Amino acid sequence: MNSPANPLSGGPVRNEQNSQAHRMDKMYRFTRHIYDLTRRYYLFGRDRLVDQIVTDSNSSTLEVGCGTARNLIRLARRKDRGLLFGLDASHEMLETADLSVSRALAGPIVLRQGLAEDLDAKRMFGKEEPFDTIFFSYCLSMIPTWQPAVDAALNNLRTGGTLWIVDFWDQKTLPALFSFGLQRWLALFHVKYRPELHEALVSIGTSGKALVTFETVGSRYAYIAKVVKI
Repeated sequence: MNSPANPLSGGPVRNEQNSQAHRMDKMYRFTRHIYDLTRRYYLFGRDRLVDQIVTDSNSSTLEVGCGTARNLIRLARRKDRGLLFGLDASHEMLETADLSVSRALAGPIVLRQGLAEDLDAKRMFGKEEPFDTIFFSYCLSMIPTWQPAVDAALNNLRTGGTLWIVDFWDQKTLPALFSFGLQRWLALFHVKYRPELHEALVSIGTSGKALVTFETVGSRYAYIAKVVKI
């Protein structure tokens, strides 16, 4: 029997996708209403990343794990914003995102539901050309399948395009008690620093597939990675 179609992603609904979407929906069913208010106190570096994203009238920018669309709305307020897109696994978050976009009276943002590793520019967004910019904001530390998510992003990025990532680092230069407490607290939300992700980004840079640079946020509290596809 064929799987039913997913009207938001344009592809079949898989059990894996249903499971992950359900987990995200359960996590954010209530907290989505106060998400932006609370996250400003510990998701540092988001605005620094967004401010570095280059847009113009012909550019196309995608945020994977867009949540409430807070970052996309910031981009939408630019005069030359280009085309803006958001992808998220959670139906609940996308409901909030859609409402937030409407209330902000920002430029048009196309939102779709789906998993990061299933990203397909044409199937999900009807795009014939790859994206100029794709970014993850404190998203990959929540995704168990982070490796295929990064691969999918690079596959849907044009040559010369940029993949941006801001996420938690190892906090090695911060007080040990603070670092321990932060990691224990984040674990309650299925969030953790992934050293293997950082190592994979370094490996992408040394492989010649992309130019990779890092900048620290708050003494290794977090990092911003810039990956320019070659």
